[in-house]
Amino acid sequence: MTVVAPANVVYDVVQTPIDRLVVASDGSAIVGVWMANAEPDDRRWADRCGTDFLLDEARRQLVAYFAGRLRAFDVPLAPNGTDFQRRVWSALREIPFGTTVSYAELARRVSSATAVRAVGAANGRNPIPIIVPCHRVVGSDGSLTGFGGGLPRKQWLLRHEAAQGELAI
Repeated sequence: MTVVAPANVVYDVVQTPIDRLVVASDGSAIVGVWMANAEPDDRRWADRCGTDFLLDEARRQLVAYFAGRLRAFDVPLAPNGTDFQRRVWSALREIPFGTTVSYAELARRVSSATAVRAVGAANGRNPIPIIVPCHRVVGSDGSLTGFGGGLPRKQWLLRHEAAQGELAI
């Protein structure tokens, strides 16, 4: 996936156990987290590489999450999407660490019980994965389905949270 960031956005790269994460800030909120599946194209990102207070705080919290010391992120977020998508992403933030919900349950939580596919599509377009925990949504039978970072990463994240004592996968 090609990531195109607005000119006022700066990014930093955070090394994690599931690969590098590109974290973007617009100076007032975190606007994106992308999984770096390959080496970044330095020519495309060089003029946007930097840091600000939000990127420093996001880095600190991501490092603490992956070290098992953080269960809930607390950084300002500004995901770009439709009103419906933002409702779904807000509901994702309400899923407690170490738990999962089905797409059907998530649809009920956003008052759109018949819109399971639309909820799944919104979940898949989450621009701030991990911080907005879309990995905590599973199929109705508990199966691992869909994750922009790939199912092995989703499984890793869920096992990581289970290792903290609350989730059995």
